[in-house]
Amino acid sequence: MKILMLSWEYPPRIIGGISRVVHDLAHMLGNCGNQVHIVTCWEDGTPDLEIEGNVTVHRVHVREVSTTNFIEWVLQLNFSMLETAVKLLQENRFDIIHAHDWLVAYAAKVLKNSFSIPLISTIHATEFGRNNGIYSDMQKAINDVEVMLSEESRKLIVNSKYMKEEIKSIFNISGDKISVISNGIELDKFDNIEYDFKFRNNYAAPNEKIVFFVGRLVSEKGVHVLLNAIPKIIRSYNDVKFVIAGKGPCLNSLIEQSRNLKIQNRVYFTGFVGEEVLQKLYKCSDIAVFPSTYEPFGIVALEGMVAGIPVVVSDTGGLMEIVEHRVNGMKFYSGNSNSLADCILELLCDDNLARQISINALKNVHKLYNWNRITEQILHEYNYVISQYNSSNRF
Repeated sequence: MKILMLSWEYPPRIIGGISRVVHDLAHMLGNCGNQVHIVTCWEDGTPDLEIEGNVTVHRVHVREVSTTNFIEWVLQLNFSMLETAVKLLQENRFDIIHAHDWLVAYAAKVLKNSFSIPLISTIHATEFGRNNGIYSDMQKAINDVEVMLSEESRKLIVNSKYMKEEIKSIFNISGDKISVISNGIELDKFDNIEYDFKFRNNYAAPNEKIVFFVGRLVSEKGVHVLLNAIPKIIRSYNDVKFVIAGKGPCLNSLIEQSRNLKIQNRVYFTGFVGEEVLQKLYKCSDIAVFPSTYEPFGIVALEGMVAGIPVVVSDTGGLMEIVEHRVNGMKFYSGNSNSLADCILELLCDDNLARQISINALKNVHKLYNWNRITEQILHEYNYVISQYNSSNRF
């Protein structure tokens, strides 16, 4: 089939987890013989048009406007997406449109209704969930767009049971309209990545174990919870360094927090790191920690598992569904730094437990989170939506 995907991020533009999911899914669909066209946002240094096998990437330039309003920028993005997509649809007949999150909702709605193409959408997160409620006019506006996209879509895909319940509650949508399909991970992602002692020495001394975090530095990722856990950890286990990779609006406050806690010599803020450095950091770390207070899925936890290191996660959202405590990972009470410290200390002090958890996790990922299995599920949903759409428009 011919599939049109809309996503505001696609590699090398990586803002959150959507980028990698769209990339991997598109290429798996292409490997199955489908023609996939992705309309996404241009990133500095990238080509406007890129053809990778059966996957064609169309990157659009967003018109610069004199505003600090993010929603206005999103509107300009959608206008640019429409310009490119309309030309595509005038020359090709697509079977389905797959939209990823509210940022492409306007374009998805117009294309669906103008060209009579069934629409399916993946809701990766909600504004309500990110903020634990709706408090500002901008948050209300984004929530309204999310509701509109959900109503316009024939089917919604979410990546965890947690997200299904959240959307049912927030958007007042029947569960029959929502399918739970987890995100996947490249199982061979770290196969050719060697343990690099020289590289590791840039971040920690040879005698120190590395506790690693990667993600956007925003409140819901819970890095502040990790920092608050460090004083207790180093009182019991001295030879440890905490490496925090990523950028975001909380960076300065987190640096200040580490100074106030007098742990700045134990914490290494790397800033944004590219894929090559990220893979090396995973490979040379001893523990990966993801202390999110809100996490619809948690693909970074799968990355840690595939890298062969034990992961520690908060018992919230999709993370709670991925990890079984002391079997394929460690789970702590969300937002509780004392509980997090205990989990990290147990792994630091018990190499056998850490090793067994890593082995179990890798087996689990291969079984449940491989892209072959997930692509089959996605194609099933595509075919269902197309058949339902054709049946309802037959007369």
